[in-house]
Amino acid sequence: MSTQGQGDKRYDPGDTTLKFVDRPDDLDPLPPEEGDECLRAEMSCGHAVTPQSLTGWCRSLLDQGQYKFKCPALKKGTLLQCGAEWSYQEVRRLAVLTAQEMQSFEEIIARLAATEYCDFKSCPGCQTFVEREDLTNLSVQCTICTADKNKRYEFCWQCLKLWKGPAPRSDRCENDDCTNPDLQLLKTCKTTSLPQVQGVDTCPCIRACPTCGQKVEHDKTGCKNIICPRCQVEFCFVCLKLTPECLKTSSYFIPCSDGVAPRQTSIPVWHKN
Repeated sequence: MSTQGQGDKRYDPGDTTLKFVDRPDDLDPLPPEEGDECLRAEMSCGHAVTPQSLTGWCRSLLDQGQYKFKCPALKKGTLLQCGAEWSYQEVRRLAVLTAQEMQSFEEIIARLAATEYCDFKSCPGCQTFVEREDLTNLSVQCTICTADKNKRYEFCWQCLKLWKGPAPRSDRCENDDCTNPDLQLLKTCKTTSLPQVQGVDTCPCIRACPTCGQKVEHDKTGCKNIICPRCQVEFCFVCLKLTPECLKTSSYFIPCSDGVAPRQTSIPVWHKN
């Protein structure tokens, strides 16, 4: 239900299914350019958007590996983000997505959702994809290779070589070069600063999510908290506490009471249940 002129997205002012509002765009704090009379519509959470601002925000979330669209606007009279989750159907409609944008969005959403709920790697024996059911055990059996060879075939999830040594193990097998590259990265990554957060000048640039272990980076904009693209849990990039716990003694833009958490020496295992 939209009209588009000269490539600009516009709402159809005659669309009675949308609630138009006469107030600033909550996703874009900059005042509109002179002569810009783009209509603003109200999302289900009550915040005002334009097709451009909504498309831009949701595209940025997808670029960060997040496929659940949450409102970043501040709750009225507070410094807390709204955080309301919008359905893709709502986003598609109020962002006035083009056919090309819909295809791109849906392909990325499908890929990110599959990554969240499944843990696959290619078996080094037969190259078929194998799902690891026990996230605490690096020794994984390939049923296809086991059937083909008429004996149990196990490989190491970490180094992707034939399993060597006793099992189960959660750290490494006994192949000499079996190391966890993600853990090495956490130990050796560069440090960075968070310009928007007072006093945070030296912080590891890569962290493992304290809930699921996913590697994440901070984009150096906005507050110190980040939403994990895998498990969708929000945590503080500085102290590594979950956001509600961090905010008990701090706020989004001031130093954490416990300071900067040291480099991580282990990767959390995600217990989905």
